[in-house]
Amino acid sequence: MIICNPRRNHLLKEGSKSDKVEASKLAELLRAGLVKAVYHGAPSVRPLKELAHAYDQLTQDRVRVMSRLKALYRARAIPCAGTTPYSHARRNEWLEQLTEPAQRQRAAWLYAELDAISGLRREAHNRMLGEARPPPAFKRLTGVPGLGPIRVAQLIAAVSSPHRFRTKRQFWAYCGLAVVMKSSADYQLVEGRVVRKPRAMQTRGLNEQFNHRLKAVFKSAVLEALKDETFKRYYERLRERGLRAELARVQVARKLAAVTLAVWKREAAYDSERVMQRAA
Repeated sequence: MIICNPRRNHLLKEGSKSDKVEASKLAELLRAGLVKAVYHGAPSVRPLKELAHAYDQLTQDRVRVMSRLKALYRARAIPCAGTTPYSHARRNEWLEQLTEPAQRQRAAWLYAELDAISGLRREAHNRMLGEARPPPAFKRLTGVPGLGPIRVAQLIAAVSSPHRFRTKRQFWAYCGLAVVMKSSADYQLVEGRVVRKPRAMQTRGLNEQFNHRLKAVFKSAVLEALKDETFKRYYERLRERGLRAELARVQVARKLAAVTLAVWKREAAYDSERVMQRAA
């Protein structure tokens, strides 16, 4: 049995749709070798995957409730910048600024929901880290600049095994950091001969199909990694070459992903000198 990626089965979108028709199209794709299998990972990582999903969802729910609280105050023209509206010590002061009892009750329910979700999020955080710490890779990966315990736990949950990626380029594509190049009209007819144009028109961008959790991990890790002297010098060197700041950060994220994969696959500690030698 092959669990296939539905986003790659474009043939299913064409023509009539029914169970019989789609089964026939899937059989045709399988016979032609056009079915892209989905990696499910080892059963030993499934508990960590479930805990990482729970932590991500509780984090999103917490941010959603916090946004609703601030929206409630902003709608009444009450300035609420910063994190003070969420503090327990000054919560009564914020509730007193709401003049109507129904508004205060609504805010009180939101505060109760925030407290409940925050407690569940802390529990999910502790359980996720407790599940991620036993593997030897956890300690090695936390030595990479920008990768803290939470990011490493999410990384292990999403990747499962680094050996599923033959090179760093496959890993970049999975993280949403692979450069996609498209070109057309690359050849022209010169004196009866087909000649390639010296400069083909190309548009560049990053791939659209990727693991969203991994991309968020490396995008946030770049900001922390730039505080490290090794990655800071690499970033400054890219800027000196004329690369824009946002593109330079993408390059640093690709470098960080390549270093992470190498440390994980080789089961070796992070070496900053080796990173700088390869970046030179």
